[in-house]
Amino acid sequence: MKNTNYGAFGTLVLIFFFWGFVAASNDILIPVFKKALNLSQLQSQLISFAFYVAYTVGSILYFLISAILKQDILNKIGYRNGLALGLVISALGTLLFIPASNQASFPLLISGLFTVGLGFSLQQIAANPLAIQMGDPSKGNARLSLAGGINNVGTTIGPVIVSFAIFGGLGSSNTTLNLEAVQTPYLILGAAFIVAALVFKLSNVPDKLESSSGTGTGNILASLKYPQVYLGMIAIFLYVGVEVATASNLPEFMKQKLGTSENQVAPYVSLFWASLMIGRWTSAAGVFNLSKNLKSILGVILPFVAFGIFLLVNWIAGNNLAVFYPYLGIVVLLIIADKLSQGNPVKQLILYSFLAIVALVIGIFASGMISVFAFISVGLFCSTLWPCIFTLGIAGMEEKTNTASSLLIMMIMGGGFISALQGALADDSILGIQQSYWVGVFCFVYLAFFAWKVNSALKKQGITNFSSDGINH
Repeated sequence: MKNTNYGAFGTLVLIFFFWGFVAASNDILIPVFKKALNLSQLQSQLISFAFYVAYTVGSILYFLISAILKQDILNKIGYRNGLALGLVISALGTLLFIPASNQASFPLLISGLFTVGLGFSLQQIAANPLAIQMGDPSKGNARLSLAGGINNVGTTIGPVIVSFAIFGGLGSSNTTLNLEAVQTPYLILGAAFIVAALVFKLSNVPDKLESSSGTGTGNILASLKYPQVYLGMIAIFLYVGVEVATASNLPEFMKQKLGTSENQVAPYVSLFWASLMIGRWTSAAGVFNLSKNLKSILGVILPFVAFGIFLLVNWIAGNNLAVFYPYLGIVVLLIIADKLSQGNPVKQLILYSFLAIVALVIGIFASGMISVFAFISVGLFCSTLWPCIFTLGIAGMEEKTNTASSLLIMMIMGGGFISALQGALADDSILGIQQSYWVGVFCFVYLAFFAWKVNSALKKQGITNFSSDGINH
């Protein structure tokens, strides 16, 4: 049995944390730059657009360069070098935050985020197979689940830390927008990227993966003939889209409908992303070799532990926690839904999509904190949809699995397009901010359809056995 390389895996887990930290922190930058630069809601959503479209541009470049070289890039330069290169690219992106904040330049800000996302795309392509290679392959799923859980810790504390850097304290009455303060957390991240790149460059992480397959155009076209792949690409586009759009439009909704200022919105954004952690931890026990009873007990305990982490972070930040206690009722609903789905990706997709639709409709027609918590709870029901979609999307692909996976990762760009679409519809002359959340309803309708349609297609292909354990976004 191959022993886990804990040093290298620890570094990799830190990279998963980076991804979550930056992705969730964007939701704090949106209202800050919107106010400082007098942007429209659509313009402010270009922050998300630039970051998530970078994943697609990176994936396309990966395919094109591999096709030109007639060899997979990572197989040619090595996984260590590939991951280090991705980290350096992201570090260069953080440097653009200096002139962006000094000059209050919106183009420089989104250029910096685009560059960070471009580096992340290469890291994403390399990280999952590396995690599997860093020890016993049969335990690879458990390592990926752990890394995904750390990613969600980053999404939970990122908004709080960035808000603290900008406003000097969440609980204070200070609403001065100090754009130059944005530099500090991102430059620290940039330095961390460089350190992580050096550690990987000098580590003994495997440079070649025996199971790697090529990414030639022939393999792409062959993969696109399978309904689970092309329907899965649309599903990933809409899933990441509704996840990002729900959170990134929340500050504007709370500002318009509840009068919440920019320095007070961070804990609510943090709770949305913590909801993904709560949902993923609810299902996390399934990846370990535990008794059925112990798994059942952990399925109840872990979501409350995750909620406790959210409370701890916001308590340290000096926030009033009492307002968040009613949210525990929705967490209980998630635990019940998790039990009913029995870990089946088809059942979970349909049930969670239905609950998300109900939550969005309540948020659209209710008011006050009921609407806020309804919109935030979408994070709970998004939590495990990535592994469900991913599992169904690559089922039965065999030697084309890596190509199908790359095609699905390419569709992360939905996070930019859907958030921009909702931002445009949020204009008072069109739908308004509250009614713009109908965009999310239509996304979840498709996700339920995808589960039903692909389940039927896979049965026709003779595929009936699949598990979503261990795949994380």
